[in-house]
This record gives sequence, C-alpha cells and structure tokens, in this order.
Amino acid sequence: MSTGVYGIVKPSDVSPSDVQITVFYCPNRESGITNSFILESSNLTNIADNFEGGLGIDVFSGLYNLKLPVGQFETKGIYTIVLKPVEIKATLVDCGVLSTLPNTKGIVFDASDPTLSQFSDKFENNALTGYRVEYLDKTDPTKKVRNLFRVITSNNRVEPVTQNLADSNAKAIRYRFNDNATLVFCTVTPNASTSTKPDVFPYIGEPKQKVILTHTLFNPVTIEVEIVDHDFETLAYGLFGNQSKSLEDGIYTIYNFNNEIYEQYNLYELKSQFTGVPLYEIKEKRSSIDTTKNFNDIT
Repeated sequence: MSTGVYGIVKPSDVSPSDVQITVFYCPNRESGITNSFILESSNLTNIADNFEGGLGIDVFSGLYNLKLPVGQFETKGIYTIVLKPVEIKATLVDCGVLSTLPNTKGIVFDASDPTLSQFSDKFENNALTGYRVEYLDKTDPTKKVRNLFRVITSNNRVEPVTQNLADSNAKAIRYRFNDNATLVFCTVTPNASTSTKPDVFPYIGEPKQKVILTHTLFNPVTIEVEIVDHDFETLAYGLFGNQSKSLEDGIYTIYNFNNEIYEQYNLYELKSQFTGVPLYEIKEKRSSIDTTKNFNDIT
C-alpha cells in the first residue's frame, strides 16, 4: 500500500482591493531608483472567477490580468512592480483582557477611527483572523521593530467595562462582547506564558503604539518590466519585412508585416568638397513620413 502525497498550497483568489501595487522606476541598470508610484488596484482583474466565464473553463483561482496604463509606463526604462497584501496602519487603543476570560489577553482597536474608514469591513467580527500584526518603534514610528510580529486568531466587537479586582479596591478596565460597539478585541498568538516561565508573557504591544496589519493570503510578487524602443517583432521588420528604395529621391522605407510604413530613411553620399570623390554613404532617419511610398501603391 502506497502513501499519497497531498499538497496544501492553493492559488490565492483575493480581491484586487486587497492588493497593493507599488512601482519603482529606474532609467537603466546602472542607475538607482529615480521614481516610484502606486498603481491603482483596479488595474488588477480576475480572469476566470466564475463558472460562466468566456474562457471555456471553470473557476480558475489565482489567475489575474494586470494592466499597465500607457500614461504611467511611457518612459523607456526598467519598472519593478511589487504586488503585496494591503497594509493597514492602525493604533492600539489598549492591550487588555476579557471580563469573562481574564487569562485571555488581546489587543484593542477602535473601528471608528477616521484613518481606518476605508478598511471598515475588515474590523467586523472575525474578519481580521489570520492577519499579521507588525509593531512600529515606540520612540520612532517611522521604523518597524524587526522580526517581531503576532498573528490574529480571532476578533470581535467589544465594549469596556469596569471590574473590581479581587486583590484590591481599585477598578480595572475589562472588555465584554457587544456586536454594536466600536472597539475591536483581537486575540493573537502567541499570547500566553510558557510553562518554564509562567510569569513572563509574550509582548503583544502597548496602548497608543502604532502597528501594521497585513493579511497573509498570498506572498508578495515582484515583476520586472523593461520598456524599450524595439522588441523582437519590430527588429524582425528590418530583417524579414518588405522594404523599398526610391531611386529618384533616395528614400529607403521599411514596412511592418501588414505592409504599413514603419520607418523611413534618406540614403545619400557625402563627397569631398575638393575632389568630388565619394567619402561616405549616409543612412539618415527621416523626421517626417512620405506617404507616397506606401507599399501597395508602389507595387
């Protein structure tokens, strides 16, 4: 009896709105990056995401078409396109526990924060499950704490409540579930102390600390696109396409495979001004096209 091998990796079928597309431009491979811009996620579309598609196949998850707008890719050079999960920049309201489960620690966000308005659907119950939480430095929020992250295992709307602690007369803020509240309580992993050090809890953040939330549905993808003057087809015009040379005015014309004028050149000789002896044969690109040299007209 043989044991089969089963894969667990499936193509990602995320929504284009969950993808952030960043483009870095450099004019050549010797120079560094000189420009960068964000490409609208609407340029990324699903090709086959329903059973009634026109490709003659069923749902084919993970197949996307990326459009490159001419206006943003008109300059010759190298474009490095990075597709990665959308990052949600948020601020921790609190790091607390549930009133009914005091041993369950978690982080708290405020879904009513105006900076999170475009991601409001992500803060519904359990919508953040599987998201990665990365922490920004408390003293310098422009820098990320390296190699420190937590993964959200659940999230639910909660409201704060005050609760007397058993060992003092002070009151502490706890949280209880309320689907109509604006606060979101997220459990993360790891969030429990180890058996070897039961008094040491893993770091999950601090109130007012800035974090970055990222879904983990696909790995970042890098695509390099080089914009050039000629491709294999245009080079083939000069090798295999039809050509003509006007003996009267020396206009040399190259046609594409549809017999349309692709390039025109002036052919002439340069002679010595003293002896009249030919010195050079010149092939000079014309700045204007002579349309009387259409291939179908002259043949």
